Amino acid sequence: MIKLTARQEQILNLIKDAIENTGFPPTRAEIANELGFKSANAAEEHLQALARKGAIEIAAGTSRGIRLLGVHAEPAASKIPPSLMMSLPLIGRVAAGSPILAQENLETSYSVDPALFSARPDFLLKVRGESMRDAGIMDGDLLAVKKVDSAKNGQIVVARIGNDVTVKRYRKTGNLVELLPENPDFKIIRVDPEADEFALEGLAVGLMRSWH
Repeated sequence: MIKLTARQEQILNLIKDAIENTGFPPTRAEIANELGFKSANAAEEHLQALARKGAIEIAAGTSRGIRLLGVHAEPAASKIPPSLMMSLPLIGRVAAGSPILAQENLETSYSVDPALFSARPDFLLKVRGESMRDAGIMDGDLLAVKKVDSAKNGQIVVARIGNDVTVKRYRKTGNLVELLPENPDFKIIRVDPEADEFALEGLAVGLMRSWH
């Protein structure tokens, strides 16, 4: 059994709560703010200690690249009774002009435990590219998505612009919708929903690292 300090337990519980409530781990700044640290560096030191003890894994170069390990991780699928599992279709590359759940977009399906997500998802979307890298969403990951037609500012959404489907952070000001990347190498996408061909396909409710 890993022996953690009281502060490390506190941070580990904060990470678990964030994943449970939002589907994503917190940033260093969010941890520092929540626990009253003066800087994100103090949070980083505690995260590195948790990583050395094998409680978490940290992905280099990302602000949300924290994954729970061992007894702290989500229960393995093999331990979940089949009756409690749900089948989620995996959407690969979306064909131009087709509904996201159209047959030609379906690659396969996965049986997953719905308790792993902050809300019950409707499908998994294979992430392409690095535009959401600093939110811990990497190329090849499987994003769990709940179909919605509206979102709150700050939520991570799957949006369709013309024939393109993209994963970004949502922000709406007046009639202007901005789709924000989590990688400084990518530009903000600005959309006028009344003039542009735009639709929300869903809300990100969790993340699964793709396996081979």
